[in-house]
Amino acid sequence: QVQVVEFGGDSVQAGGSLRLSCEVSGYMNCRPDMSWYRQVAGKEREFVALVDSDGTPIYADSVKGRFTMRQDKAKNTANLQMNSLRTEDTALYYCKAQAKRTWICRDTSAYWGQGTQVTVSS
Repeated sequence: QVQVVEFGGDSVQAGGSLRLSCEVSGYMNCRPDMSWYRQVAGKEREFVALVDSDGTPIYADSVKGRFTMRQDKAKNTANLQMNSLRTEDTALYYCKAQAKRTWICRDTSAYWGQGTQVTVSS
């Protein structure tokens, strides 16, 4: 079965940096697209970043210029480099994996990890 694991969350001071990583395993013949989301307790989960099929990263406006996402499709891994962190970046960060249907890939379900906590203090 597919498993998504995030790690790298921590507590940092505002202005600091963190690097989150995501590892996906268990797919059969699929190369999933991976993306990052975040959620604050009591609020809806929000999009943070993804790498599209052309390899172009797409970011939420709130993180543009500060966060950088890279994905290694061959290894089913992704990371999110977060610089110039702000207190409003505090959230539980989730990695999502979802593959597109191809002639050898049939699993198009979305899989989520358990999340990794990022806390930014002033």
